[in-house]
Amino acid sequence: MLILAIDTALDACSVAVLDTDAGALLAQEQLLMKRGHAEALMPMIARVMQSANLAFTALDRIAVTVGPGSFTGLRVGISAARGLALAAERPAIGLTTLSAYAAAIVGQGKSAPVISAIDARHDHVYFQIVAGDGSQLVRPSVASIDEAIAASQFGAPHLVGNAANILAERWPKDVPQPVAVDAQPAPDIGWVAWLGAAADPATNPARPFYLKAPDAKPAAQPPFAAQAATP
Repeated sequence: MLILAIDTALDACSVAVLDTDAGALLAQEQLLMKRGHAEALMPMIARVMQSANLAFTALDRIAVTVGPGSFTGLRVGISAARGLALAAERPAIGLTTLSAYAAAIVGQGKSAPVISAIDARHDHVYFQIVAGDGSQLVRPSVASIDEAIAASQFGAPHLVGNAANILAERWPKDVPQPVAVDAQPAPDIGWVAWLGAAADPATNPARPFYLKAPDAKPAAQPPFAAQAATP
């Protein structure tokens, strides 16, 4: 199976092509960035596909991270994945950033629970807790940092994600300490591809996975409109 994987959810723009029969990535590229995903993504996809020496019609499916993450970044990646999937008549698979973060640790075969954490700002994090075998212990949630730490009642955890250091710095001294802290700006694109290969297209659609509303919201009515309506 040939998988094109895309991630623009956080502070990187990443693309890879996975050949599951060969058990390896044929090509991959990543650029760390906080902005500019829209300009970087399509040229990166073109370069990766050229490096893999593949036409889009050779792909079996397209995998994309769907959140939590930057609202703008998510729209860029999901729109690209949907468009390419439609043109190639292939399924587009949506994967959460939290599961992609966790997969790299679960894949190491260790027993410690894994806490994936993403900075949600304002002293909050998006987080998920899975056991060492990948089974879910705490579903994806958004909570204050202290609430997220309090939810970890499963032994000394492995922290991963762009908020891993945030949790580690606030971790209480009187409870089992994290066995490892992997502060990564974005998930490993290779694991996004592998998760995309394993996922069921029927239950993993490529649509945004939001755990909270955007911080910036348009005004219900512009001030000048209210003034104009006043006699």
